[in-house]
Amino acid sequence: MKGTGHFSGGDRSYIGHNYLPNKFKQVANCNHKMFCGTYSKDGNIFLSASQDRVIRVFDTSKGGFDCIRKIPARDVGWSILDTAFSPDGRSIIYSSWSEAIHLCNIYDEVERHEVLPLSPELRRFCIFSLTFSQDGNEVLGGANDGCLYIYDCEKRQRTLRIDAHEEDVNTVAYADETSQILFSGADDGLCKVWDRRTLAENGEAKPVGILGGHVDGLTFVDSRGDGRHLITNSKDQSIKLWDMRKFSGNEVQQKTRSFMNAQSWDYSFQNVPWRLASPKNKIAGDTSLMTYRGHSVLRTLIRCRFSPAFSTGQRYIYSGCAAGKIFIYDVLTGKPAAILTGHSECVRDVSWHPYSMDIIDSAWDGRHFKWFHSSADSEDEMDLDTEEYITDSESNDSNPNWMQRQRRSYRDDDAADGGGDREVRRSPRLAARATPQTARRTSQRQRQAASRRPPS
Repeated sequence: MKGTGHFSGGDRSYIGHNYLPNKFKQVANCNHKMFCGTYSKDGNIFLSASQDRVIRVFDTSKGGFDCIRKIPARDVGWSILDTAFSPDGRSIIYSSWSEAIHLCNIYDEVERHEVLPLSPELRRFCIFSLTFSQDGNEVLGGANDGCLYIYDCEKRQRTLRIDAHEEDVNTVAYADETSQILFSGADDGLCKVWDRRTLAENGEAKPVGILGGHVDGLTFVDSRGDGRHLITNSKDQSIKLWDMRKFSGNEVQQKTRSFMNAQSWDYSFQNVPWRLASPKNKIAGDTSLMTYRGHSVLRTLIRCRFSPAFSTGQRYIYSGCAAGKIFIYDVLTGKPAAILTGHSECVRDVSWHPYSMDIIDSAWDGRHFKWFHSSADSEDEMDLDTEEYITDSESNDSNPNWMQRQRRSYRDDDAADGGGDREVRRSPRLAARATPQTARRTSQRQRQAASRRPPS
C-alpha cells in the first residue's frame, strides 16, 4: 500500500494468490447440458445458455445469483453454442446451428429479439464463436465453413466473409480494445492473426501472422488484452501461451499441417491417443512461450481464459476440463496452482468475476457452481443439500505425477511464507469413504509394512 490508502495491482495479486477458490456451492441447475456462462464486464450480470434452448440472465450485483430474465432462443439446432455481451452490457448475441445470429436486449420490459442473417453458402451452417467489437458496431464470428464473418450492426448486413482456415473455425477474439487486430483458431491446428483494416471480401485476405505449435485442432482463444499475448486451448490436451510479436515460420506451419493430416481420432467420443498427449510430442520450431498440461479436452470445445487483471494481475490461466474439473495454472511456472473438483460431467466454460475471487463454471451435468475461497480453519457448516463443500485440492486422475510435484510446491510456498502446515479438507463424499473400519485396516497395513521395512 505504501501509504497511498489503497491496494496497488501488485498488492491485490499477492493477496489473491492466498485466496484462490477452493469451495463451491450450486447456484443453478437446468437439467440440461450447459454450454456457455460468462460474467459481464462489470460483474453485475451472469449470462448462461444451455441445451434446453433458453438463455438465462442472472443478477450477481449484490453477491447473489437471481434469474431476472429467461430468453427463449430461436432457430436452435443441437444447442446454443456461444453468447456475448455488447460493450455497453445492455444487449447480447447468440449463435447456433443456424444461418443467422440473434440479438436480444437484457433490461427493457419489452423483449427485443432480432435476426441478423449471415447469408452463408453452406446449407448446414454454424457459428461456433462470436464476439462484439469494442465500439459495438460489428460482430465477428467463426464458422464451420472455415470462414470469418463480420456483421455490421449499423448497416444491418453482413459486410465481410473471409476464407480463413482449411477446417472449422472454432474460436475468434479481438487482441485489445482497438478491435483492429483479431485472432482465429481452427481445427487445422493454427491460430491466425488478422488486421481488420486490410480485410476486404472481394480481395485476397492474408493474415499478418500465423502461430503454429499445437498438434491438433484449437478449441478456444483468449487475449490478455495487451495487444501482445494470447492463449490457445487445443484438442492435443494443452494450452499454449503466445507472443504475437513472434510468429511461426513456414516450416512450423507445414509440420502442423502434417500432424493434422495424420490424426485419425475423434475427440467427441474417443479417448485421447497416448502419443498425442505426450509432452515429448512437440513440433520443432514451436514459438509458444509456455505450454500447460493436466486438463483434458474432449467431447466439446472447452474454454480457457486469463484470470482478471484487477484481482490477480492476470497471474493465472484457468480452464474447464472433460473430467468435470477446473484447472488454475500459474502463468510463470506452468504448474497447476489449484484443481477444483466437483462436477460429474465435462466443464465446458468458466468465468472469473472481474473484481472478486469467485469463479462460476458451466458443466454438462446441467449445473452452475460458484467457487470461492474458504479458509481451512473455517467453522462454517456445509449444507450438503446444496452440495457446498471444499474439494480435495490434490486430486488429479489425469496426471498421477502431479500430486507429488504439487506437494513439493506446497512445501516451497510454506518455506516462502515462513513455515506452517497446510490442511487439505476433503469433500463429504471423499470423507465418507474413510469409515472407522477402513481407517483401522489402513493403520494395520501401515504397521505391517513398517515391521517389514529394513532398518535405514
